[in-house]
Amino acid sequence: MNRMKISRIAGFLYLVIVVSGMFSLAYVPKKLFVLDNPATTFGNILTNETLFRVSIASSVVCYATFVFLPIVLYRLFKAVNENYARAMLILAIVSVPVSFINLQNKYAILSLIEMSTQTGIVKQELYAQTMLYLNQYDNGILVATVFWGLWLLPFGYLVFRSGFLPKFLGVLLMLGCLGYLVNFFGNTLLENYKAIGVSRYFGVLPAMGEIGTCLWLLLVGAREKKYQQTIIESAIEK
Repeated sequence: MNRMKISRIAGFLYLVIVVSGMFSLAYVPKKLFVLDNPATTFGNILTNETLFRVSIASSVVCYATFVFLPIVLYRLFKAVNENYARAMLILAIVSVPVSFINLQNKYAILSLIEMSTQTGIVKQELYAQTMLYLNQYDNGILVATVFWGLWLLPFGYLVFRSGFLPKFLGVLLMLGCLGYLVNFFGNTLLENYKAIGVSRYFGVLPAMGEIGTCLWLLLVGAREKKYQQTIIESAIEK
């Protein structure tokens, strides 16, 4: 399989991750969750249960696809530097079981929805437990972002050194790593980190690098002549 096809496959897989991730991590929470109002949040999930279930399925698609994306990228970039490509692969795949295990919190909320139809259930307790599971889910996502960030560092370096993708995308990917890690440590170490208002700016960095790389791989692809040149240069260095 030539490098153009491999890059297009990588771009398509990346697009699936981006779309399914934005749906489950951004669109659905904005529609359903009111973090300072447990009763409203529970009511929204109850009346939009199908949307909530679709968000879980979307997360599964996202995380499952994230197993295959780094494998394809490894094939594309191992000629640039195999050690960095291997590090990229490992750091990306490590995040997958963390993300899957974290979905148990959303399944627990579905159990609470089923319990709400039973008589004798105290609604306030269901509201409180729902918010507890949502907070646990958010904490799990926060932990996963460590690996979502770390894999971008070797990935960005490979893009920067490749010659067949623009260097600025490599820089943006490495800055994306910084953005994820700053937000992780900020949320972990500072009680009022979100109130400071810088988290949204650091959150933009990964989006710029990843969406840009996704679209480039999908629409432009790896330039074959540049790829062959990279292989020759790597062989000379060895």
